[in-house]
Amino acid sequence: MRLILAIAILPGLAFAQGTAPEDFGTINPEELTMNKVLEDIAAGRTTMTNCAAGYLMTKSGRHGAARQTFGACADDGYTGAMTWMGYLDNNGFGGAYDPDAAAAWDRRAAEAGDPVGQFNYGLSLLRGYGAAQDTAAGRALIDAAAGAGLPIAQRLQAAGYDLEEVTPDADNWRYAPVN
Repeated sequence: MRLILAIAILPGLAFAQGTAPEDFGTINPEELTMNKVLEDIAAGRTTMTNCAAGYLMTKSGRHGAARQTFGACADDGYTGAMTWMGYLDNNGFGGAYDPDAAAAWDRRAAEAGDPVGQFNYGLSLLRGYGAAQDTAAGRALIDAAAGAGLPIAQRLQAAGYDLEEVTPDADNWRYAPVN
């Protein structure tokens, strides 16, 4: 009982001595919210946790916020954010549909050694989608991703690089040659 009373009286004593509430800092600051992540991103704080929040933003349909988050994180070297930027551009989420930009993001991730980036950019090269077709370079990147242990790359490799193995037939229209 005495402890509770002392805790209840202490803040009052501080105010009585001329201390204002703002002198104690922010009481109950916003933490672990999308607003806090976006505030951090705007301030240039691209932590792993903030960058990972872009995934939740994307999956919840907040593509503009995801683009802002992944863009800042990609610019700071997070390769996973680069591949997510490719996903956003390839699907027109939070911006224009832009297969060239998507391939460029995946190329950056691939060049940084990211297996998902290697796989994605390898597919772009194999298809000639968003990048000039280069079967040999595409297979080399798929092989690098498979060598790094990426299961889908290993699956494509085992299927003799048959793109039907990894692409649903519903997406074939997208990758068809332009006449």
